[in-house]
Amino acid sequence: MPFNKMRYLILALTLTTANAQIVLHAAHMLVVEQGVTVSPGEVLIQGQRIVEAGKSVSHPSGAQIIDLGDTTLMPGLIDAHVHLFLHPGAEDLQTVEESVPQRTIIAVLAARADLMAGFTAERDMGTEGAGSADTAVRNAIDKGLVPGPRLRISGNAIDILGGHEDANHFNPAQHVLSNATYANNEDEIVEAIREQFKEGADFIKIYETGTDKFVDGVFSTPYQYTEAQLSAAVKEAARVGKHVAVHATGEPGTNFAARAGVVSIDHADQLSAETMQLMHDKNIPAVPTFTIFDYFAEHAANPAAADHRRAELAYKAAEFKKQLAFGVPMAVGSDVGPFPHGTQARELVLMVKFGMKPADVLKADLLNGAAILGWAKQIGSLQPGYLADIIAVDGDPTADISAVERVKFVMKGGEVFRPLK
Repeated sequence: MPFNKMRYLILALTLTTANAQIVLHAAHMLVVEQGVTVSPGEVLIQGQRIVEAGKSVSHPSGAQIIDLGDTTLMPGLIDAHVHLFLHPGAEDLQTVEESVPQRTIIAVLAARADLMAGFTAERDMGTEGAGSADTAVRNAIDKGLVPGPRLRISGNAIDILGGHEDANHFNPAQHVLSNATYANNEDEIVEAIREQFKEGADFIKIYETGTDKFVDGVFSTPYQYTEAQLSAAVKEAARVGKHVAVHATGEPGTNFAARAGVVSIDHADQLSAETMQLMHDKNIPAVPTFTIFDYFAEHAANPAAADHRRAELAYKAAEFKKQLAFGVPMAVGSDVGPFPHGTQARELVLMVKFGMKPADVLKADLLNGAAILGWAKQIGSLQPGYLADIIAVDGDPTADISAVERVKFVMKGGEVFRPLK
């Protein structure tokens, strides 16, 4: 079906006035805070927000009733680490060969795919060389011009000269641009942050480590910014009520980031006991991003490369178990982009596979995810006053987490984007 016709169909299913009321009914409903499902489940929605939720709710005269059958109602999923401007294939060549307008179109399509897969809120962790183009994507979604999740966006990430996302493997005479914004000292970091916020960024993404090495079972990665430099970044972001998230895979960069007070440490392959204690005490979540590692292992160029990737993933899973035992808080982010958008619910499946209980993964995704995106008590739960970001899945995700891969219905802000078929 052409997109415009589909859009009209969706709009026809949606009551658009401020006083419109909808009742969703399903066989089950997730109560995320308790980690249980109740049966049956109903949600009353007025406009963009939830009015009631429970086993039964009021059915006002004239309300639209949507019966979702033998499914489980739950809050829309949250992906705290996405790259809307990337797609499968050579990442460095995408940024060189594809124009920013082309990549923006790709990002719009990626956002739609993620929403249809049940992800109603996401954090775009850097446009990988497309500058502040994610500002345009976020704004178009917010204005209802294109479908997509609620977005928190960072624009270009920040990196040092010769750092993790610089064009290090190209002919220097060609002056290939970095995939991030250069900042080599505290003054340049502050300047870059101010420019990002001017261009519409909601938060700041900093590359703190890389390039990683994994040799004979030993992981190492150089840091890019000192603790003082990261602290300056956090202070500057906080000046305007915003925060910093970092790509940080190992020590000592992860420790510097935790000491500086970032909002999350993404990837977190290697954390010392001191770093884990800091993250526990400061409530700084790790965002493991297993799916990208899993995808690269399954799509390696040759058997030797696949074996190396699997060894990396096994190391990461073992470190993850240590972090869980220590009490490090977790959030859910997949690093989707280098693998296909709309498939990232696998991240929740892998977090269960590697040691978390389904109910705990759901809390990490919905409650911790809402917090680090800055939407605590707005999304991530089916409660009165919360935004009506609601999905229905086939199965009970507290018993079988793979239910989140079987999304049957998607609503965002009281608007149906994916009706039950």
